[in-house]
Amino acid sequence: MSPTKSKRYWGTQRVARVLQVTPATVASWIDQGHLKGHKTPTGRRRVASADLAEFLSAHGMVVPAELVPARDRDVVVVVEDDPSYLRALVKWLGREAPEIEVIEATTGMDGLLEIGRTHPDLVVLDYTLPDFNAVQVVERLLDPSRRLTAEVMVVTGGMPMQAEAELRRVGVRTIVNKADGMPVVHEAIRRALRERQAA
Repeated sequence: MSPTKSKRYWGTQRVARVLQVTPATVASWIDQGHLKGHKTPTGRRRVASADLAEFLSAHGMVVPAELVPARDRDVVVVVEDDPSYLRALVKWLGREAPEIEVIEATTGMDGLLEIGRTHPDLVVLDYTLPDFNAVQVVERLLDPSRRLTAEVMVVTGGMPMQAEAELRRVGVRTIVNKADGMPVVHEAIRRALRERQAA
């Protein structure tokens, strides 16, 4: 993936849809300096995608994936509460897959916040977390307001018998046992990222 070089601009109609206000309100906000934008020679108002994303973030609103610029590296959010396993996985990926940017979280809630902030390409979840289990995290990610586009895989040291069926029900296709070792986990991550790019 190559980074976006040129700025993308949005018109007031499109900005209004994202902000759930009228185009006239958007125009007024631009004119009053509340929302960074400019007027074209023909009098149309335009907002750079980066400025709209900044406005949404500053006001605690969800930033749509289409506003997030293209990246040089795949972003993977790893949600794992075992500090030694998390350190080992991050170290392994740093050495074996430097093209992947790893974002760490140690609870389900922190994971949800990081996923919303970074719009990752892949989410790697431990099954059992201090606050949620993987099924509960994925159910929250399926909320339409989150606009999740990332693949989710579960890496676990063990889980209840019915858990695999529940994970499949919420769309998790890849489940890996930690006991299989880092090379197996790494290959599952690479495969999930390849499949996402091919989709």
